[in-house]
Amino acid sequence: MLRFLYVILLNLFRAPFMITRMRYKADHPEKYSKEQRYELNRQAIRIMCHTGKIRTVCYGKENLPEDGGYIMYPNHQGKFDALAILLCHELPCSIVMDIKKSKSILVREFIDLLEGKRLDKTDVRQAMTIIREVANEVKEGNRYILFPEGGYEFNNKNRVADFKPGSFKSATMSKAPIVPVALIDSFQVFNSLNVKPVTAQVHFLKPISYEEYRGMKTQEIARLVKTRIEEEIAAYT
Repeated sequence: MLRFLYVILLNLFRAPFMITRMRYKADHPEKYSKEQRYELNRQAIRIMCHTGKIRTVCYGKENLPEDGGYIMYPNHQGKFDALAILLCHELPCSIVMDIKKSKSILVREFIDLLEGKRLDKTDVRQAMTIIREVANEVKEGNRYILFPEGGYEFNNKNRVADFKPGSFKSATMSKAPIVPVALIDSFQVFNSLNVKPVTAQVHFLKPISYEEYRGMKTQEIARLVKTRIEEEIAAYT
């Protein structure tokens, strides 16, 4: 939390201009391509990392499918998780986020630039609508980040909580590849109580094709993805 406040303080002079710029581009997709809006988000993240002494190391980019849509399923450690993935993922992608966490200043602009989905966990009908929308967009070739844990524990020390099976319905509906993503030490970025230099790791694992998970129940898919992420974390910690 201390680093989060530190980054905000050091960028106060940039914030009005940057947020206004992000808001304008998010509100005018007819003027700016998906690539341009995505790169603006990444530019903002790079500024945050530079001022916050945050280094992000990427592994497994070669594992990302070259064509078509897919869904990335990472473990969840903190506020920096999605930002770390966006830094490492060069092609435009979007995200599904808890509606309550998506409406604060700057976060709102990030989500809107990505054309992200806001999920209301208290509304089953709305959640199902979002699941279908994601599936349809992935069929059309879009890429998504979806956190199957649904939340995170403060300073979780790289532990992985159980994955919610319902998170994988978008994958089964779209029949798209599932890309497990292992995040390591991401919890140290904004959850730590110091501002010393910190390194977070993003590992894109080998995709799980539809042929591999076809016929499996979502509970089985959840366990499979979680196991592969845990194995990767264990190998690097």
